[in-house]
Amino acid sequence: MKSVISCLYLVCLSLTVLPSSAQYAGAFARMGFGARGLSMGNALAADARSDTSPYYNPAFAPLASGQKMEASVATLSFDRSLQFLQLSAPLQKKAGFALGIIHAAVSDIDGRDNSGFHTANLSVDEYAGFLAFGLKFSERVSAGINLQMFQTDLFDGLTPARSIGLDIGFVYRIRPSWSVGLVADDLLARYSWDSSDLGGSGSTITDAFPRRIRFGISTYQLDGKLSIHSELESRFSSVRSEVRKTRVFGDNPAETSEEKLLISQEFRFRTGLEYTPIDGFAFRAGVEQLGSEVLDSIRPSLGFMGEQNVGELKIRAEYGFAYEAKAGGKLHLISLILFL
Repeated sequence: MKSVISCLYLVCLSLTVLPSSAQYAGAFARMGFGARGLSMGNALAADARSDTSPYYNPAFAPLASGQKMEASVATLSFDRSLQFLQLSAPLQKKAGFALGIIHAAVSDIDGRDNSGFHTANLSVDEYAGFLAFGLKFSERVSAGINLQMFQTDLFDGLTPARSIGLDIGFVYRIRPSWSVGLVADDLLARYSWDSSDLGGSGSTITDAFPRRIRFGISTYQLDGKLSIHSELESRFSSVRSEVRKTRVFGDNPAETSEEKLLISQEFRFRTGLEYTPIDGFAFRAGVEQLGSEVLDSIRPSLGFMGEQNVGELKIRAEYGFAYEAKAGGKLHLISLILFL
């Protein structure tokens, strides 16, 4: 049973997210948020404008111009699905909040026993809920904190793994046309599974989320019609490794094992732009590096936005597209935003 659960876990992670991120827990929550972010390469750590989701930087929460609700749905290959929902609003003049949830799922997984015989069609659901709160210290500086709750449900007989994560973000407007941002992501988050209740040789497995530090810079040109964003991420991942050694006790050799904690670091780069030729319409494009191998892990993306007033209600529709080179498919994402 343990081998079945382990195989199911690896398959689900590899299908729920892009292969370059499949080795890390909670990778579905790092794909981005909404059509705007994905189409701009998710390079929004410093985009201090009112329409940027605080999911990218909780310091954006107090910068919201008004109340709005956003719903997004994505179509992916290999029976994967992805949905986003967010409600954000300013509080007085110097504070704001955002409440949201991400749901990722994989369906029609071919379940098999240890002998290789088909048992049932399985499915996996993962959730990430967040509550972001931020304060505006001055016209140039704001900061925020994002409390997250993660849950992954891998198997009917296995208790869902849950974890709490924490993001901390800052944004500083150097001048009206330039801003920088700094975000520390996924602090404290980790998954733990206990498969001993399933019988056999079950055990407890702990899988920590990678700790990420993102630094971004944004500039706004052509009277604000063109914005360019860049972001550099430093990612730290910890893995426990068992090292076996042979030692001699007296005249008898014996095999012993030691557990070591290995920490690896890698850098990832993102960039994107948005051009608004006329009011109510914008074109977007971006590039995101998904792994340590630069040339083999680039995800290009593009999209557009259109908005229309219906009476006193403003409605915005957004579309984002990304090419999943290693996953062998295309990602389409549609977002609908209501300004309340």
